[in-house]
Amino acid sequence: MTKMTIDRRRFLIGGAVAGVIGAKASADIHDGELGAPPATYRGEVPWQEGAADSPPAVTDAERGWVFFTPAEQAFVNAALARLIPNDEVGPGAVEANVPFFLDRQLAGPYGRGDHYFLGGPWPKGTPQQGYQSRFSPAQLYRAAIAAIERHVGASFNGATFARLGADEQDKLLKGLESGDVLLGDGVDSKGFFTMLLQNTKEGYFADPIYGGNKDMGAWKMIGFPGARYDYKEWVTRHGEAFPNPPVGLMGRPGWREKV
Repeated sequence: MTKMTIDRRRFLIGGAVAGVIGAKASADIHDGELGAPPATYRGEVPWQEGAADSPPAVTDAERGWVFFTPAEQAFVNAALARLIPNDEVGPGAVEANVPFFLDRQLAGPYGRGDHYFLGGPWPKGTPQQGYQSRFSPAQLYRAAIAAIERHVGASFNGATFARLGADEQDKLLKGLESGDVLLGDGVDSKGFFTMLLQNTKEGYFADPIYGGNKDMGAWKMIGFPGARYDYKEWVTRHGEAFPNPPVGLMGRPGWREKV
């Protein structure tokens, strides 16, 4: 490493992007999207606490819901409770605070579609082509939930999804998954279900810094050690349960104590 030059700027695409990132790097901006401020390191790579562009912790639970309306909240809570139910094996999606995770994600850069190409044209694509919609994720959730509730109301005498029995909820979710339930208004039911399920799993297993995986319940369930600095001595010890509690990006209760 003595004469190796590691130029982090080579990862930036185009001079315009470099200019924007470089300008922001001068300020203390950490939004979890930019990566660490661009810099050139020569020789030994230094390590400095706080230099990485870590995501801001979601600590504003007292604000309640910031994206979903009350009607949308009811749907999300009911749907996620069926996707990952609460049982003796581990917490369900609702108990793991995944609805809160979704609410904050859709209210931010992900919901706006910052990393999606949303320009037309919008012919129906193949699964291999990835996300194909004119809607940002936030717009898709809003349009799809409204369309689902209209479908449920028309099919069940004005009922809402949250008031259906578990069997009927499962049947409808399977219809969305297969694409057999047609929603209209430009909403692809299969595409929405795919996003809903993926986002649910992300919130369930993501680091608690993002608002889900409450108390690291999902990690404890599967024995995942979390964001520990080093546990290489356990990598080859197959079939043995990791004895220490998981650690998140923000640490854990009593994380400064040796375990």
